[in-house]
Amino acid sequence: MLSSARRERIVATVSALKQAERPVRILRRIAWDKSVRARFFAKGASELPQVEYERFVAEPVLAELDAIAVTLDVGDPIDRWILRQIDAVRHGAKMIAAVGTADFSKWSIELYGKPTIAALDGGGTPLGLAERVELVLKELQPGELGEPAQRLSAEELAARMRPIVSAKFGDDAPTVEVVSDLSAKAVAGSRRIRIRAGAEFTEYDVRQLIVHEAEVHVATSLNGRRQKRLPILGAGHPGTTRTQEGIAVFSEMLSGAMDPERFRRLADRTIAIQMSLDGADFLDLFQYFVSRGEDREQAFEDARRVVRGGVMTGGAPFTKDGVYLDGLLRVYDFVRCAVELDRTDCIRMIFCGKLALEDVPTMCALVGEGLCLTPRYLPAWATDLRFLVSYLAFSGFVHRVDGEGHGRYRSLIASAPIGVREDERD
Repeated sequence: MLSSARRERIVATVSALKQAERPVRILRRIAWDKSVRARFFAKGASELPQVEYERFVAEPVLAELDAIAVTLDVGDPIDRWILRQIDAVRHGAKMIAAVGTADFSKWSIELYGKPTIAALDGGGTPLGLAERVELVLKELQPGELGEPAQRLSAEELAARMRPIVSAKFGDDAPTVEVVSDLSAKAVAGSRRIRIRAGAEFTEYDVRQLIVHEAEVHVATSLNGRRQKRLPILGAGHPGTTRTQEGIAVFSEMLSGAMDPERFRRLADRTIAIQMSLDGADFLDLFQYFVSRGEDREQAFEDARRVVRGGVMTGGAPFTKDGVYLDGLLRVYDFVRCAVELDRTDCIRMIFCGKLALEDVPTMCALVGEGLCLTPRYLPAWATDLRFLVSYLAFSGFVHRVDGEGHGRYRSLIASAPIGVREDERD
């Protein structure tokens, strides 16, 4: 057990870090004014957008972080956890101090990685997964997976979500609001789930947003707010983004909320980041998303997500959107290992607040010390792990036996004629 003095020092240090990281609000610092889009379309969508960012002075934040870091012992596992948080916040501060330059992208890669960096020991990369998704979905014919989903307005989506969120979180439930000043289609925090007015959704989006935004992002926010001794867990910072989005996408997959359209969007974003790294400018990205079937307004938003904060002419993007597939691969691997090692307690620990997978051993130790609370809110699959364990036992066996995916029925299916009556053909 830790001494009382040591425990008090941990609490004081984490509180000081939480205070120091407050100014490092990346998405706010790199947001585009709505006038940028208006000018872009007024000029026929043929000129690179002109964006001005408010200057951020990183030195005061860096000085606070350095003052905290010098008090820590790199040989102590809890202190190493705090130092990792400091490094992430430090990189975030340096990144937003470099908006509009190639250095912005350099720090972005430090924080979020890039599509060609392996997320799995076997060499699996986010770009590789994105290309696989594109390959599989390209072969599907229109209508092959059923009728198109019914379209919903933002107001209809909010009306569907409110009773579900209320039932899930009770008195802690966030409000579900439709707002106009939002670039993403939906954003969730511990107090509000905001949905962009004018955006169009489908029936699939209802389930996907419940799982992704409410059951993960709201849940980890609320669980983190309960961590009065470790307030850094109450709000995400750049070092936790990959894991938080990875958990959310993994939850979509496991709960059946992931549909092909959603999976393709995540793949398209990852491919677009690589395109930008390879030199594509904003106009190239805009045209790419139009070619993927997006309307012009959404294509603008998707291209904006890639270049915001970076260089409009290509070569230096904001790589955050790559964390959805990157995080999915890492979370899947983490959960698989936890089941194999009979450590399902570690699976539940990833929901105790806004943290990274690498933080789990420290969180387990801090729970034992009474400094960290176990999570109150969990998605259904983490509350009852029976399906997860059964699924991983089966998929793990199949993966080992047939790692290359060369099923014995491949040639049999390939030789079968298309099972459609002549009068049903287009």
